[in-house]
Amino acid sequence: MDKKRVAVPLVCHGHSRPVVDLFYSPVTPDGYFLISASKDSNPMLRNGETGDWIGTFEGHKGAVWSCCLDTNAFRAATGSADFSAKIWDATTGDILHSFEHKHIVRACAFSEDTNFLLTGGVEKVLRIYDLNRPDAPPREVDKSPGSVRTVTWLHSDQTILSSCTDMGGVRLWDVRTGKVVETLETKSPVTSAEVSQDGRYITTADGFSVKFWDANHFGLVKSYNMPCTVESASLEPKYGFKFVAAGEDMWIRVFDFHTGDEIACNKGHHGPVHCVRFAPGGETYASGSEDGTIRIWQTGPLINDESEPIAANGGTGRVKVSADEVSRKIEGFHITDEGKSREKEEMENA
Repeated sequence: MDKKRVAVPLVCHGHSRPVVDLFYSPVTPDGYFLISASKDSNPMLRNGETGDWIGTFEGHKGAVWSCCLDTNAFRAATGSADFSAKIWDATTGDILHSFEHKHIVRACAFSEDTNFLLTGGVEKVLRIYDLNRPDAPPREVDKSPGSVRTVTWLHSDQTILSSCTDMGGVRLWDVRTGKVVETLETKSPVTSAEVSQDGRYITTADGFSVKFWDANHFGLVKSYNMPCTVESASLEPKYGFKFVAAGEDMWIRVFDFHTGDEIACNKGHHGPVHCVRFAPGGETYASGSEDGTIRIWQTGPLINDESEPIAANGGTGRVKVSADEVSRKIEGFHITDEGKSREKEEMENA
């Protein structure tokens, strides 16, 4: 392989079981953050730019299948095999509320205005919890036709998107009526669904295919066949010229959005890749794998001269996060013994 096309990712260790979901916060005054869900039952929060571990959310009793952060990265939400979805204080690690379910929770998502939490799972029920009245019963949307795999909001929280584990298609629900208004047809179950940062596209991964849909008119814009079964795909958020996709063959592939041509192919994981997501500025993307690691890859060096790696956005959009800013985020966080010893070491060396 041409030497300049080999990318060396940042490797983030910490999880003891497969990493099954990743979520980047938007850019906040304190930078941006990455949360990961794992079958080890311990979601982790990291500095989104450096990959540095900030803290571990401790409290679930089973595999955690889904995770997300609210718009300000003040709160986290997780969905678990312990039949619960939890809301966490992302600055302290405290559990703010636990919503009990009757079966495994596979997916969760904060509304854009951060007032509601959407959950779905094996129960085949979509629930909307009012976070301003967490003890009130949730609103239940019309029954899902199958076990829910993914959920997200779009159209300024007027529409809900969901896919199922055991059947193809993406269903779009009107929040006001609780009814399905549109179905995006796919041959295989959709394992990943992402609304682009500008709200124009819905990116889906199903079987050997990555598809891009018009998020407003719901027409199919582009469909590309992949070299292997893909589990996740993500569109570069700043320019939308590239997308990444990954799955069972352990490779992370970068493609041209307009042509579908493969731009780069990176290997580093030692197991199937379950999730890929671009950082909010598009300069990096993260992958989570069966091997228990998260890898953060530079978007830029794959197409630029190897002597001077730059970000896809020319380096102008990078968010620099100072130690003081990160310390504000982690102050009071419940950190593990490993984190405490690291903190002590840093204080001694200061």
